[in-house]
Amino acid sequence: MIEVRPFDTLGGANHGWLDAHHHFSFAEYYNPKRMSWGRLRVWNDDLIAPKSGFPPHPHRDMEIITYVRTGAITHQDSMGNKGRTAAGDVQVMSAGTGVRHAEFNLEDENTTLFQIWIEPDATGGAPGWGAKQFPKSDRTGAWSILASGKGDDGALAIRADARVVGATLEAGQELVWETEPHRHVYAVPATGVIEVDGKRVNARDGIAFTGGSKVVFKAIEGPAEIVLTDTL
Repeated sequence: MIEVRPFDTLGGANHGWLDAHHHFSFAEYYNPKRMSWGRLRVWNDDLIAPKSGFPPHPHRDMEIITYVRTGAITHQDSMGNKGRTAAGDVQVMSAGTGVRHAEFNLEDENTTLFQIWIEPDATGGAPGWGAKQFPKSDRTGAWSILASGKGDDGALAIRADARVVGATLEAGQELVWETEPHRHVYAVPATGVIEVDGKRVNARDGIAFTGGSKVVFKAIEGPAEIVLTDTL
């Protein structure tokens, strides 16, 4: 069964500099029916105002994937890493035994992004960070693996039995996602309108289902920019 979670049903809070919408319970938003989806624990839809952002704060034992939709985010952490990730590109941070990091929008425009947290296969381990460009032209009409714990070539590495993938569909184009019965899939179109199992899914709505059958994603209004996670 495929469940569509409309954007206007998400939790969230507007802090002025940050307008956050939560697909799962997070911070002050608590919904016992939306605690996680398999090992996917957080999917935040964030808008960060220019010249603002998250000051240094700690994390541990979590795989944190940031998909930048518009603008750019600048990262700095206690490991000495610094980097700027622009729209369409991805950064990952394995928090491991513990890391402090800051994420700022140093641009003159709003930055919008998806922040995705996946529980690792095992706790501990040295923390790590990485970022990579993923040209949207490379995933037009096809899935592109952005982050993976399954050794996929070209993907950013994470420490979880999971994949984070992206695709862009023009109106009328279709893609199929198939996975094993015991796995959990969550997807969000960043832009456009799609149809999944006969259900209309608007931009920034969530889609939750478990594996066991082929699921067809069809773009109704394009370009439909889809981000999908497949986890235990």
